Amino acid sequence: MTRPGPRAGQTGAVRRWWAGWTAGTEQDQVRRVDLYTRQSLYLLLWGTPLLVGVQAANTVPDDERRLLLAVAIGGLVLTAAAHRVLGDVVSLHPAYGPLPWRSMGPFLGLAAVGYVAVLPMPTEVRGFGVMVLWSALAWALGGLRDRRVSVPLVVALAVLPAAAARQLVLMPAFMLGALVIGGFFVFTVRVSLWMYSVVRELDRARVAREALAVAEERLRFSRDVHDVLGRRLSAIALQAELAASLARRGDPSAADRMLEVRGVAHEALREARELARGYGTTDLGQELEGARSLLRSAGIAVDLDVDGLPGPWHEAAGWVVRETVTNVLRHSAATRVDIGYDDGVLRVRNDRPTVPPGAAAVSGTGLRILADRLAPLGATLESGGDAEWFEVRVQLPTRAAEVPA
Repeated sequence: MTRPGPRAGQTGAVRRWWAGWTAGTEQDQVRRVDLYTRQSLYLLLWGTPLLVGVQAANTVPDDERRLLLAVAIGGLVLTAAAHRVLGDVVSLHPAYGPLPWRSMGPFLGLAAVGYVAVLPMPTEVRGFGVMVLWSALAWALGGLRDRRVSVPLVVALAVLPAAAARQLVLMPAFMLGALVIGGFFVFTVRVSLWMYSVVRELDRARVAREALAVAEERLRFSRDVHDVLGRRLSAIALQAELAASLARRGDPSAADRMLEVRGVAHEALREARELARGYGTTDLGQELEGARSLLRSAGIAVDLDVDGLPGPWHEAAGWVVRETVTNVLRHSAATRVDIGYDDGVLRVRNDRPTVPPGAAAVSGTGLRILADRLAPLGATLESGGDAEWFEVRVQLPTRAAEVPA
């Protein structure tokens, strides 16, 4: 017998909620982890005294219920102070200091006053009060890494319940039990904060890798500028010097030399424009190796398989690789890029795009310019994808081995 599935409206709402939760930038994901960590710890902080209070309400005699209510109100005040301390502790982690004394001082003062106040009370009420105070100490201060707090906290968690029990025979058992349970509470806080700090560190490393990738791309561009324009500018400088010397001697060939300087300058300007537009002569092998190095430096895995690509199309494929790899770095949070050729189609595919799903076939200035340049060669460029993958496809002509002049 099959269970009826959710209605269409419910399914759509769930999908929209999940899409809103999973979409966004890496920084958004870090904020969500921060929210999840804080809310989980806050839930444990408030949930523990609530469970203890429900149990105490079922065991306390009727004549002690008013006293239990007063202790519960005091526990709410203490837990609210512990809530503030816990927020400061989460913000401080993983640093050891400075300790958040502005919130921790009032909390410890309230805890001391509360412990002294519940000691003369009846057993059931006293046990409830001590448990509220004990859990607030464990959850609020368990995440602090400073030994000046950690060591006294462990001692307090073991001693306070045993001292309030007033039974010397059972005191070792009380201390052991309180130490085990309190240690578990502290361990839970520490592990939660450790996971959160790992996520933040990974995000910082991702930002650093992206900055390194951009810096390497700028270095590559400056190297290309030097290689393309350096020799031209050197030639201009030498010929201008020669023309000046000839002009000083009244040699009529100085004018011809200056015309040569002008020709070299025009050629340098043309090459500079081609370089700026990415239209300079490209070598597919160098572009693939540069793409592999650049993407790996950004922490992105690369898979290359273009062995079957016809030789006459290598230069055009280099344009595609250069532009698409730049788009991956600028417009995605990719962890994998696949560059391959099969059956007349060159594909560049990456995961985790930031473009909207179902985007236009060719979008972005760089891709439009690339499509315009490929069109005279008989190749067509298309792009698109979904929330998980984005792909650029270049369909080569049927006779791909031939490239029109």
